Amino acid sequence: MILESLVSILESEGYIASTARTGKEAIAKTEKEFFNAMLIDIHLPDMTGIEVLSRIKETTPKMKKLVLTGFPETHTAIDAVNKKADAYLVKPFDPEILLDLIEQNLNQQEEELKYTQEKVLDYIKTRVRHLDEAENAEIKGAV
Repeated sequence: MILESLVSILESEGYIASTARTGKEAIAKTEKEFFNAMLIDIHLPDMTGIEVLSRIKETTPKMKKLVLTGFPETHTAIDAVNKKADAYLVKPFDPEILLDLIEQNLNQQEEELKYTQEKVLDYIKTRVRHLDEAENAEIKGAV
């Protein structure tokens, strides 16, 4: 019921949602597809959301991971943050808060990508300039 409600809310806002009912299924999906964000419940039928975070952190470093729980506990929140969760939200929550949190995280992801692309472009420009300078020095040395 909650899963279907979340999908309905996300799709009504223009997001494309894919679901997984177990941690194993979620992990398998991240190995086959790229996702910008993942909502991860702490209590899953086959493992905890913390275990999911642990298993996907190396393969999905750019994906935003938002942890949801109906059983807020300090150690769980700390574990989630330590496993690179980008947000921790306690159920029940206002759907607008979730949507704002998703939007903030996706905007941050976009800025991180833009920054990364700018750094790569700067590196390429610098490298080309150094190669040109080295080539010009060789030409002058040969003359």
